[in-house]
Amino acid sequence: MSLYVYLEPDRDRLAQVGPQFQAIGCAIVHSMAELEAHLPRYPETLLVIVGATVDLSEVLMFTAYQRLQRPLIGVVLVRRELRPDDVLSCLRAGVREVVEESDWDGLRNASSRSVDLSKALSTTLRSSTEQSPYGRVVTVFAGKGGCGRTVVAVNLAAALAAGGSRRILLIDLDLQFGDVAIMLKLPPDRSIAGAIAMAGRLDEPGLRSVVTSYRPGIDVLLAPSSPAQAEHVRRELIVELLDLARPIYDFIVVDTPALVTDQVLAALDISDWLLPIVTPDLPTLKTVRLTVEMFDMLDYPRDRRLLVFNRADSEVGLTVADVEEAIGMPSAVRVPSSREVPVSVNRGEPLYLTSPAHPFSQAVSRLADRCAGIDTAQTHKRRLFARAGRAAR
Repeated sequence: MSLYVYLEPDRDRLAQVGPQFQAIGCAIVHSMAELEAHLPRYPETLLVIVGATVDLSEVLMFTAYQRLQRPLIGVVLVRRELRPDDVLSCLRAGVREVVEESDWDGLRNASSRSVDLSKALSTTLRSSTEQSPYGRVVTVFAGKGGCGRTVVAVNLAAALAAGGSRRILLIDLDLQFGDVAIMLKLPPDRSIAGAIAMAGRLDEPGLRSVVTSYRPGIDVLLAPSSPAQAEHVRRELIVELLDLARPIYDFIVVDTPALVTDQVLAALDISDWLLPIVTPDLPTLKTVRLTVEMFDMLDYPRDRRLLVFNRADSEVGLTVADVEEAIGMPSAVRVPSSREVPVSVNRGEPLYLTSPAHPFSQAVSRLADRCAGIDTAQTHKRRLFARAGRAAR
């Protein structure tokens, strides 16, 4: 079977140029649905050439998804004319090259470059796939509102993405009043509500149809735009979504509401890491203590719990020792308080992305390292030795 596919819905256009594509060994498909059905059957595909008559929004959606799911596949787009804004949108989505329809030599050269790049990446990606663990679920939980749970979840997802080198799915499981869409300035067009009708038969294209791409490496599954829709999101659907997402993503970060629901329990049961959030105030200490007792009752492993002490430097009469003693577990990371955090929330931009050197961002980075199994202390030592070696030279 050919390693190349040409998509062209226009039969008249296909009659004109189809023989040229067939001459270079392209399989021919006539619709995006046919293309999406073709790729799983032929995983060796390296190149998709998209014809000039295909709607641009469909191309961008398809490319952004394939960039995460099948990174070896290169997309070369043919357009009747090259518009700068369209070309920029294409490159952002991951289209490798955009070629004018009349430039056959340009298309042939662009296709050749794309295939060469895919082959060069093949060995590296194969090795990386063999070494990468099954996607890990990280659930952020706080039994009381106002603890900064969503802020931590959003910034943690950004930190885990590591600049796009990992694939992250952020799920807003606060189904009635989720804030992830606002914090990331994402349109509410797609949400988990779109998966309700697919319950019991959800597949990868179905998942892709309900997630929103935020930036390279990060997809977001938003809460329903209407609280009434939350009632129809069953526990079984959450399990189905997580089971489907784990082979696709490196990490799934789950933001939760300030209460225990069937849907939250479904996420907690599947989670590899449990992240209770605590702040230095007595009502929160009480709820986190009850949370820890609930974890014990449900036999969640203690070595998979990472206590996040948010606003740890607030001078409110409770020390770190007081908080850890009251809860009965040490904090995995202490996140400092800063006015820049609410400013970033109001801007709709995670502070980790805009100010990675900020103390808040550095604390979130350490938390991401713990979730990824990276020994931060050893990494720090290696950096110190490397600096010392450079200074000696």
